[in-house]
Amino acid sequence: INPASGVNPEHLNYFKFIGRCLGLGIFHRRFLDAYFIVSFYKMILKKKVTLADLESVDTELHRGLTWMLDNDITDVIDETFTTTEDRFGEMVTVELKPGGEEVPVTEENKKEYVELVVEYRIVRRVKEQFDAFMSGFSELIPLELVTVFDERELELLIGGYLSIANNHLAMTGLNIPIIAVMNNLMRSSNGSGNVFVLGLRNGNPVFQFATGTSRIPVNGFKDLQGSDGPRRFTIEKSGDPSQLPKSHTCFNRIDLPPYKDYASLEYKLTLAVEETVGFGQE
Repeated sequence: INPASGVNPEHLNYFKFIGRCLGLGIFHRRFLDAYFIVSFYKMILKKKVTLADLESVDTELHRGLTWMLDNDITDVIDETFTTTEDRFGEMVTVELKPGGEEVPVTEENKKEYVELVVEYRIVRRVKEQFDAFMSGFSELIPLELVTVFDERELELLIGGYLSIANNHLAMTGLNIPIIAVMNNLMRSSNGSGNVFVLGLRNGNPVFQFATGTSRIPVNGFKDLQGSDGPRRFTIEKSGDPSQLPKSHTCFNRIDLPPYKDYASLEYKLTLAVEETVGFGQE
C-alpha cells in the first residue's frame, strides 16, 4: 500500500473496492493474478508483524535493524524513538510512541524500538488505507471464516498454487510416449530458460495457455473451473501435425496434433505459447 495514496481524494473508495474484489474472488472460488507480501496476509488475519516481515518491504531498513539487535549499540547509535519519512519532498519526523522524540534508544530498550519501527513501517502508516480495504473485504467474507488459516494458507486461498509438480494431469486420446513428454514439459523446473520452466511468480506458461490462469486451485486440478462448471485440465489429440496446438480456455483444454517427435512437439508448443499469445485460443 502506498502511504502517499491520499493524493487521490478517492483513494479510500478504491481500497474498499479492492477489498470487495478480493472477497468476491474467495467467495466464488476464483483466483486472482495478484500477489501480496506476507505481512499483508498477516494484517488481514490480525497477526502481529515481525522484523522478518520487514525484509520484503524495506531491505535496507531490515538489515540495519537486524544489525542493531545483533550488536551492542552503546555509544554507537544516536537515535530517539522517532522515524523520518519523505512526504512529497519534505522530511517529516514521526514519533513511534508518545514523547518518543525525548526517549533515546539504548541497549536496554532497542528491542522495543525495533518492534515499533516495524509496526509503523508496515502497519501504522497505511492504517487508513488498510482499514478501508478491510471494510470492503469483510462485506463479502466474515473475518471469523479466514482467521482459521495462517498467512501462507490465506495466500493459497487467494491465489492458488504456483507449482504443478504434485498435481494430476488428465490427458485423453494420446499415446503413452506423448503423455510422458507432456508431463516432463509441464513439470520442468531445471532453470534452462525454455518456455516450460516454472517461474517464481509467473506460474507455468503452458498451463496458462490452456486455462487462462497461471495459478492452480488449492485442492489441485480437480477444482479447476470452466465456463460451464468444474473442468479438469485436459490435453486431446486433435489437428494436423503441420498446425500449432490450440487452446480452449473455457474448457481448460489443449488440442495437440500428433507430432512425430519430441523436437516438433517442443517447437510447435513453444511457438504457440510464447510467440502467439492471444491467438489460437477459443
